[in-house]
Amino acid sequence: MKMKIGIVCYPTYGGSGTIAAELGCHLAVRGHHIHFMSFALPFRLKQRCTSNIKYHPVDLSTYEVLLTQPYTLTLASKIAEVVEREELEILHVHYAIPHTISALLARQILRRKIKIVTTLHGTDITLVGQMPSYRPIIKLAIEHSDVVTCVSQWLKKRTQECFQPRKRLKMIYNFVDVERFKPFAEKCKPRPALFRTADKIIMHASNFRPLKRPCDLIRAFAIIQEKVKSRLILIGDGPEHQRAVQLAKDLGIRRKVRTIGQVNDPENFFPYADIFLMSSEIESFGLTAAEAMSCGVPVVGTRVGGLCEVVDDGVNGYLVPPGDYRALADKSITILQNPCLHRSMSTKAREKILKKFSPHKIVGQIELMYYRLLGEQKR
Repeated sequence: MKMKIGIVCYPTYGGSGTIAAELGCHLAVRGHHIHFMSFALPFRLKQRCTSNIKYHPVDLSTYEVLLTQPYTLTLASKIAEVVEREELEILHVHYAIPHTISALLARQILRRKIKIVTTLHGTDITLVGQMPSYRPIIKLAIEHSDVVTCVSQWLKKRTQECFQPRKRLKMIYNFVDVERFKPFAEKCKPRPALFRTADKIIMHASNFRPLKRPCDLIRAFAIIQEKVKSRLILIGDGPEHQRAVQLAKDLGIRRKVRTIGQVNDPENFFPYADIFLMSSEIESFGLTAAEAMSCGVPVVGTRVGGLCEVVDDGVNGYLVPPGDYRALADKSITILQNPCLHRSMSTKAREKILKKFSPHKIVGQIELMYYRLLGEQKR
């Protein structure tokens, strides 16, 4: 049975938008009809839309009497319109606010009930969820969804502790497209000019929010490059990006730090890294780490949240206490100076993703969850 599924997500760079777009693409390949609703086309969908994928833009026009853009309301109207016209059976929304709230409003508008799946990605629980003004609305979103999924065991436990939901939460990991994110040796193409160097390549990719602590990366790299001839590649942009670049200038290492900006094809960058560095103080899963590992790149990161479920300390990378940039540097140097250790960790990183976070495994779980929801509805 092929399903008609609506996906609501942020279109911007970040884990939730990435995984929502990837999920839609993989479901479309399986023959399902996918309808994305957001204020812009999700970045991972660009040049990947098929006949089974449709994008429905949400109007962002303002009304002069309103002080702010009522996105929750315009999104609710768009969801109701698309559900009715396209006869959608399931809404899968990523983030409790505003997306689940908009979906619940749309369900009130509609004359027929539609199943709502909410996926919690972390920020809606760990940051926004801790604000008193948002806690009641997030709890309502959780309680009134038909199914609530969390992207790691850590996030599931954190959600239970913070909100004590009456409904059972389901843990379904994020996944990585292992055919796109694969080691350089499997790509059968020349190494890009940026990576034709004898220097070791240390890489980081994120949205450079404060919780990513990018300045810790710079401080760690300043130590690494004294011991190992290397350069740091920064992919992405965000509020802390310029601060990190300025710190590199202050430490006299700016010429060894290359900034790339936002990219839509990280699979064309990650395979050329020798290590992938993360310094976050919170990670509900760590999707970029998993994508790097799928490319056979060992990860040196912080021992926080769901990242501990992705990286096996001492096996396919190392984990250190958050804020300890000297430990980040020491573990990175250990890998970079030991070719045998690097080869072992590289192989085991790829194996971990293939075994635990492949689309075949995870998308199948989500598809089965949908079928069960629709089975209940039919009964």
